[in-house]
Amino acid sequence: MTANSAPPVIISAAELMDELAGSRPPALLDIRWQLGGPNLRSAYEAGHLPGAVYVNLDRELAGPPGAGGRHPLPQPEEFGAVMRRAGVSADAPVVVYDGGLGWAAARAWWLLRWTGHTDVRVLDGGLAAWTAAGGPVTADAGTVTEGDFKPNPGALGLLDADAAASLARGGILLDARAGERYRGEVEPIDPVGGHIPGAVSAPTTENVGADGKFLAAQALRARFAGLGASGGAPVGVYCGSGVSGAHEVLALAVAGIPAALYAGSWSEWSADPARPVATGPDPQ
Repeated sequence: MTANSAPPVIISAAELMDELAGSRPPALLDIRWQLGGPNLRSAYEAGHLPGAVYVNLDRELAGPPGAGGRHPLPQPEEFGAVMRRAGVSADAPVVVYDGGLGWAAARAWWLLRWTGHTDVRVLDGGLAAWTAAGGPVTADAGTVTEGDFKPNPGALGLLDADAAASLARGGILLDARAGERYRGEVEPIDPVGGHIPGAVSAPTTENVGADGKFLAAQALRARFAGLGASGGAPVGVYCGSGVSGAHEVLALAVAGIPAALYAGSWSEWSADPARPVATGPDPQ
């Protein structure tokens, strides 16, 4: 797959305005979220894109925390029910957005794509980009017609712990967390610091500019090529719990590079003391 043949995965605020005014407006999902904090439904209720439906990442885009990590994948049937209630249909476009960081929106994008929806895009720069472009917001929840989307998992690559370990040795496994967590200098959330042996540090924050928008596709291709991910070897991504990792998979898709997600990520890996842990700046 090349950058030219890949379907679009992001959309600008100006492009979204045009599509919402057209004959085939996309369903809109508001995925505002903050790590470790209360859900942001109140922010949605205070103002959101007209027609957007709020989706709770912790409860509706993840299963209960446990052995599979802090944000294990939801059951496909339950996820499908959430998407249908939000107005998602199989043959209609979907645009997802969050407060601007892009991680939560990317999680929704990845889940929809993994479960078979073929027309999903992330609003580049999120709500901040929308309002900066003069886009309207409303406190009116409105009404939503139930969709018909039925999940069919498997359309995107998904790794378990063993597959991630193997890919770190036989391909390219990118660690999307902050560099200090990769190196094991700090670990504010999980049982132990460090990284999966063989994984390459690739903080997802470096895929965007100061405005929260993705770097140009050419710049992203150059960045990933410098990390060893140029399309010639299989690529996988993990993070803390499968949220920011989805954002890195999205950045790779912008660059035209397919990648699999280790959804359990470090929260699952580090929960098992039998799994090896590497520290320091080198993959090892």
